[in-house]
Amino acid sequence: MHRLLKLSRRLTLALMLGAAAAHAATPRDQLVIGMNMNNLLSLDPAGATGNEVLGVVVNLYDYLVELDPHQLSHVLPALAERWQIAPDGRSLTLTLREGTRFQSGAPLTAADAAWSLQRVLKLNLAMASPWKSYGFSAANVERLIRATDARTLQITLPQPTDPRMVLYTLATSVSAAIVDRGVVMAHQKNGDLGAAWLLNHAAGSGPFALTDWRAKDAMLLDRFDGYWRGPARLRRVVMRHISESLSLRFMIDRGDVDLAAGMAGPDIEALKHDARVVVQPSLRGAAYYVAVSMRDSKYADRRVRLALRSLIDYDGINRAILPHYGVYHQRPVMLGLAATLPDPGYRLDVPEAKRLLAAAGYPHGFTTTIRVLSDPPLINIATSLQATLALAGIDARILSGTGNQVYGAMRERRFEIVVGRGGGGVEPHPLANLRALVYNPDNRDAAKLTNFQGWRTSFYSPAINRLIERAAGERDVAAQDEMYRQVQRLYDSEVGAIEPIAQMVDTVVLSKRVRNYVGHPSATTHLRDVYKVD
Repeated sequence: MHRLLKLSRRLTLALMLGAAAAHAATPRDQLVIGMNMNNLLSLDPAGATGNEVLGVVVNLYDYLVELDPHQLSHVLPALAERWQIAPDGRSLTLTLREGTRFQSGAPLTAADAAWSLQRVLKLNLAMASPWKSYGFSAANVERLIRATDARTLQITLPQPTDPRMVLYTLATSVSAAIVDRGVVMAHQKNGDLGAAWLLNHAAGSGPFALTDWRAKDAMLLDRFDGYWRGPARLRRVVMRHISESLSLRFMIDRGDVDLAAGMAGPDIEALKHDARVVVQPSLRGAAYYVAVSMRDSKYADRRVRLALRSLIDYDGINRAILPHYGVYHQRPVMLGLAATLPDPGYRLDVPEAKRLLAAAGYPHGFTTTIRVLSDPPLINIATSLQATLALAGIDARILSGTGNQVYGAMRERRFEIVVGRGGGGVEPHPLANLRALVYNPDNRDAAKLTNFQGWRTSFYSPAINRLIERAAGERDVAAQDEMYRQVQRLYDSEVGAIEPIAQMVDTVVLSKRVRNYVGHPSATTHLRDVYKVD
């Protein structure tokens, strides 16, 4: 029976997609999204990474709190109707609303919320990293994150940490999604807390339920009519894997999709004056960057890293490649925060790079590899870098591939250069960026701080680590911001392993039939209030 039901769902999905292609008009009660799903590898809140998964998980699950997309520092109630930060800043108490239920029908309680967060630390997958940076661990999490009754969740911070940052993490991190303990544990195998099952299933309380997912093909979400806020306005959301920008352009033009994400700049430009669509950009807190591995003897040399800094054509990349993808920014802390420093003014300087390489013992350059996703604009940035490295005698071979091949190698510390996109910025706080790009409290391989890109690159600065930790516990906001500025100056002087090029802009193209779509700067875009008109 289960196999027949699964086959029926897949047949329904195939027929629906075929009908959409034939009639070139999507149903009014369905939102069809065209996007590149190459980096969508897991739906488990404990281990799912990447911007793409954020927009999926936030519609399958509920979080305790949310961030206002128009004013990111404004925390909104969700499952928690109110919260309180202790006067000493060392604990948070959240009161959950009454009457919420999971899609299974089971009541959602503070015990489920505590178990969901505990599970992240116990599994110790990628999404445990932000919680570990606050001092939580598998050993202490049951004591520090607990339900005191059915509606009250108590979070005690194990070390001085800005409680605002913890609230922001609860609002934005995939790890903060509240999962249905009963359903998940019914699928546990060999003590994995349901991890294998949750890779491609969901057990939440959100406005949509996962009906089907075929990797690198399509995902089908159906409305959950028992949602505690009331049913979503759309009956169905279909996500289709379309990796070619030109294909997306034709499909949005024909009406085959309602929303196109990840299109190339020229295709977006071509649609800007189309009266049937709307181009909607959202500034994100992540960065486009060039990263090197300091485990490699070449890049362990500060002079080589300085040379690489002088071999990036920042102006050319931002001018020719990144319109609609990013805005010029060379600092690890995102734009718009008080702690952000002005750009340092790095520029392409081949003579200086050659001088530094000769001083480091590489007068004729060397050979290296650049790992990069095969998607624009990342592959275009890598091609630009390959050309400018060659001007100083560095022969760089580009290895393009999927997320596993690129970021997987980075997580395993098996790379030389990566052209990537990331670096936190989901939470509107300097610590979000610095924790992701710079902070590395334990440089041992065994530490496996895989979600910290500083750890991935083996960049290790005790002075920077201590300053970040002091800043995280500082209660005076002005003093805290100055500490974060000091971190950026130190990172500049130590020549960190990651060179930011631009801050990310996520641009989507929407059919004018779509209403109430508000792209969230933290990538947690809610679809519960989206609807379509004829």
